[in-house]
Amino acid sequence: MSTSPAAGIARPAVLSLSINSKSALFAAFMPFIKNGGLFIPTNKGYNLGDEVFMLLQLMDDPAKLPVKGRVVWVTPPNAQAGRTQGVGVQFTDDEAGQQVRVKIEQILGAHIGSNRPTHTI
Repeated sequence: MSTSPAAGIARPAVLSLSINSKSALFAAFMPFIKNGGLFIPTNKGYNLGDEVFMLLQLMDDPAKLPVKGRVVWVTPPNAQAGRTQGVGVQFTDDEAGQQVRVKIEQILGAHIGSNRPTHTI
């Protein structure tokens, strides 16, 4: 009897991310993507469409928010303009994804409309 996962079924990667400042959250948040998302600095290789599971800790809240997502953005190593290597992950359209987006929007408030540079645009 085998305990390995069924062939062709990959478990989503797990990314743990702790964001401790509004400026870091602003730089990572992607409000322009349907359902919202976050840019996650990583040197691990991901492809567009990869499913990921995030454990997200925001500001001083000790709780880790579980949220699923899909890679929709990849910044490769040595990207132009010195951009940070990593992936943009779109939140899923479920209750957890909606709760995380609302929480981020509440933390950022008026900063969301700012034209300060971010990790993505």
